[in-house]
Amino acid sequence: MATHAIARREDALVLTEAVTRIAGFWKLSNAKLALILGLSSATASRLRSGQAALDPASKSFEAGQFLLRLFRGLDALLGSDDDAARRWLATDNLDLQARPIDRIETMRGLMEVCDYVDFYRARV
Repeated sequence: MATHAIARREDALVLTEAVTRIAGFWKLSNAKLALILGLSSATASRLRSGQAALDPASKSFEAGQFLLRLFRGLDALLGSDDDAARRWLATDNLDLQARPIDRIETMRGLMEVCDYVDFYRARV
């Protein structure tokens, strides 16, 4: 039982680190990161400073997994070009009917943007 708890804690720390690094690469504010993860800005700030971690049993953890999936998909499509990823996120997308950065503020939007990127990634 203790081994399972340790593994869950490690998962939480790894995903939290990945999410905060993504926020840095994409220059997301704490407020924007909080919206994406469904947290308060203060909690997003604590995540970034290492004072908190995502709870593996929470919706925020699930949102973090989708954010990581989106990052990996864009990274593969755009050749690890963070500037290109930021521009893509900030540009109106006719298929998504919004800027992707705005769509990912909800869980449904985050999932749809992930699916969209995965679809194009599969074509490459």
